[in-house]
Amino acid sequence: TGAVKPAMSPEELMELIPELRGLANYDVEVLFNILSEDMTPKHWEAIARSIYKAIVDGVEGVVVTHGTDTMGYTAAAIAFALRNLPMPIAFVGAQRSSDRPSTDAALNLLAAVVTTLKAPFGESVVVMHASPSDLEAYVHRGVKVRKMHSSRRDAFQSVSDLPLALIDLQQLTVKLLNDRIIPRRKVEEMIATIGFDDRVALVKAYPGFHSEIIDMLVDKKFHGIVLEGTGLGHIGSHTLNSIKRAIDEGIPVVMTTQTLYGRVNMNVYTTGRKLLEIGVIPGEDMLPETAYVKLSWILAQTRDIKEVRKMILANYVNEINPRHTPELFINPLPCYQQKR
Repeated sequence: TGAVKPAMSPEELMELIPELRGLANYDVEVLFNILSEDMTPKHWEAIARSIYKAIVDGVEGVVVTHGTDTMGYTAAAIAFALRNLPMPIAFVGAQRSSDRPSTDAALNLLAAVVTTLKAPFGESVVVMHASPSDLEAYVHRGVKVRKMHSSRRDAFQSVSDLPLALIDLQQLTVKLLNDRIIPRRKVEEMIATIGFDDRVALVKAYPGFHSEIIDMLVDKKFHGIVLEGTGLGHIGSHTLNSIKRAIDEGIPVVMTTQTLYGRVNMNVYTTGRKLLEIGVIPGEDMLPETAYVKLSWILAQTRDIKEVRKMILANYVNEINPRHTPELFINPLPCYQQKR
């Protein structure tokens, strides 16, 4: 039909790049054949259980092929569900389908396999092209990565963090770029806390936002709300009563920033301070998507709002970066000036 199909068969994946056969022996399991926009927290649970079983059964690496649109969500979910990992769990996708000459599917898959075999860290990661060329791939921490372009092959970028490693696609080597890694652990040290609450909402603040949206979530018995606020973590002051109502009814509300880079600081302006006073939980520098996944994971374990606050503010898998330095913000201006 000329349309892109959601996946290839295991045989097609293995035939995509012959170099794979020289690196390892493979077992391939198809969990779902769906488009990534159809993913749900229940799918995250199934993926986590499958990965956990594979690790306990003795595999030396795990690669998860996934549609790129929601791959960051799933990588974050696995990061929380499976901790103290004995290997990287490498999520990989393709920005361009395998029937196109410019496809990135094969080299991304090769880089993901190299990551699982050679990288020294034990984290859930996303492995994708580092640039439009076919020379290198970045390994991004799953809780700190975002798809930043709809079609570029290097669409995935680490946000408020450095990529963990660079994969040389010619030499098939791994170069560490980040000294804040979680090292591999023994299999028996792995912690599996698998479960996600599907009654969590991610809500974006905008001029003219209607407080009835918050009221509707309360009325519909949602269990948690993540706000993607403006600037340092704000939403229109007219929403304060509705947000307070949610918190009073035991619904935790977490504030993140839609600027993506940087962190919330709700002590600076009046609205932020009022939000803190009524019990909104600051999401530090977590991406809105990561905060949404983390709150879903926490609420599957406890609905006690005090415990939820404590867990949101805890740093489990480096989803919170306590220190920001200038190189953590990607500014395209120098590249633009150089071209001019």
